[in-house]
Amino acid sequence: MTYQTSTSTRARDAGRPGSRKLGTLWQLARFLRPYKLQLVGASIALIVAAFTVLGLGQGLRSLIDSGFGTGDTTLLDKAVILMIGVTALLAVATYARYSLVSWVGERVVADVRRAVFDHVVTLSPTYFETTRAGEVLSRLTTDTTLLQVVVGSSVSVALRNGLMFLGGAAMLAITSAKLTGLVFLVVPLVILPIVVFGRMVRKRSRATQDQIAAISAEANEVLQEIRIVQAFNHEAEDRRRFGGRVEATFQTALSYIRARALLTALVIFLVFGAISVILWIGGHDVLAGRISAGQLSAFVFYAVVVAGSVGSISEVYGDLQRAAGAMERLSELLQAEPEIRAPSMPVALPEPPQGRLAFENLRFFYPSRPDRAALDHVSFTVEKGETVALVGPSGAGKTTLFQLLLRFYDPQEGAVRLDGIDLRQADPAAVRARLGLVPQEPVIFSGSMRENIRYGRPGASDEEVEAAAEAAYVLEFARQLPQGLDTELGERGVRLSGGQRQRVAIARAILRDPAVLLLDEATSALDAESERRVQEALEKLMTRRTTLVIAHRLATVLKADRIVVLDQGRVVATGSHADLMRMDGLYKRLATLQFDQPLAAAQAARG
Repeated sequence: MTYQTSTSTRARDAGRPGSRKLGTLWQLARFLRPYKLQLVGASIALIVAAFTVLGLGQGLRSLIDSGFGTGDTTLLDKAVILMIGVTALLAVATYARYSLVSWVGERVVADVRRAVFDHVVTLSPTYFETTRAGEVLSRLTTDTTLLQVVVGSSVSVALRNGLMFLGGAAMLAITSAKLTGLVFLVVPLVILPIVVFGRMVRKRSRATQDQIAAISAEANEVLQEIRIVQAFNHEAEDRRRFGGRVEATFQTALSYIRARALLTALVIFLVFGAISVILWIGGHDVLAGRISAGQLSAFVFYAVVVAGSVGSISEVYGDLQRAAGAMERLSELLQAEPEIRAPSMPVALPEPPQGRLAFENLRFFYPSRPDRAALDHVSFTVEKGETVALVGPSGAGKTTLFQLLLRFYDPQEGAVRLDGIDLRQADPAAVRARLGLVPQEPVIFSGSMRENIRYGRPGASDEEVEAAAEAAYVLEFARQLPQGLDTELGERGVRLSGGQRQRVAIARAILRDPAVLLLDEATSALDAESERRVQEALEKLMTRRTTLVIAHRLATVLKADRIVVLDQGRVVATGSHADLMRMDGLYKRLATLQFDQPLAAAQAARG
């Protein structure tokens, strides 16, 4: 299998130490590459800002030794003017660095989000059998935000402080080699807790991110099905479960915060404690005349710069750890391979489209149910312009045939052919362009009714959209709405009734004008009058194209050219309604249950 659950993925990563290194952040390089010019500008500004800070130390030394030490006000004035000039340069360089780096950060995160989304929508339905959409959304939002913090701030801060650490260390050595040696005795004491606690911080950060994704998935499921939640009075139970997840996330985040706070506090204590000791030693050197007061002041300034740099790097290290975890999770999405893809040399479908279908000895198992065949050696054909109904109990394999025809999956055995071409040899996009689907549960997107109908053919004109709406009897109720076809329908079409949503879905299929029409009980949600009118529209549409109909209500298939009866993944009978009624089989039993219910009830009452 190509895909794994998020749980198994985490287990796999836990046993792979190499995946827990900051090296995963190098995967951002391909997103940074297009912005070399901005990065160069930011680097120049960063270098100028870092060395300007270092120049302040020499200005401080000059101010004390040449100004205060000599009592010459002219030298004091010049030293102050120099300090102001250096400070102004620092401000300009800092502005340039922050602006450029923040721009790159926002731009890169936008590119990452787009790349992740563009890739995710190509993944096969198999992927979403094992990964919840809410978790994908969490990675697309929360994890990319963590990357923005790193690219747009933390990396720049780390580089700046790295330069100031190196420059400050050099200036320390120039100012007083003796005191510098004492400073670097404490460096190992600072680095060791960063390494040890950094691993703990990253581990807990990843756990927090995973739990945030679980919260997002949980809330997404509940809010999407809020009517069912309330219909079953399940609010209290869902609040309890969600509260438990939130509390668990809080506790995990708390452990992360404590680990990071302990790391920061320990570094600050060690660094500034060491500076205090060194300042005490330096004070004795000034009193003994071995160094000047200006040199000691400059040394303390550089020591603070170095200490602040190390402390800041320890803070940034925590951000890098979290970002590495985020990049790891995003990489899992970007590296997931769709099982259904176009071959390297796809075979072109014949022109013009004919709409001939052939299902040849199909054997198929769903990845989530590998021990049970959804289709077991299914074979039949559908000729151009023919209407074939698929009938059978739930789980018989009717919807699975649609799934294979739309090439959401490939069969393990056999072939599905469209106009004589095996779908595995064709581009899936070209195949789907010739199909029009009206599902049993209509899918309505947030937006206007016009946009939802145009979803079937994005380039259609307003006139074509309105013609499709009229053919599906959408205009009847659309005219009663405030903005007509331009009325916003709300999330999942919440402002429409079930029958109205179904008619919008039918209009979408009519606009698409496909060679093959797939109807999954397309009129099941309509009242009797609407069903009659939509059925008339569908019959007009079906007269010049191949139609495959999934029917649960047998009254909808009486006019089909042929009926294919499925049971437990097998074709058990084929023929017209009259032919199948003459057989003593599954179809007759289903038809008798539906058509003869009033007669059976009357007979039972008389008995």
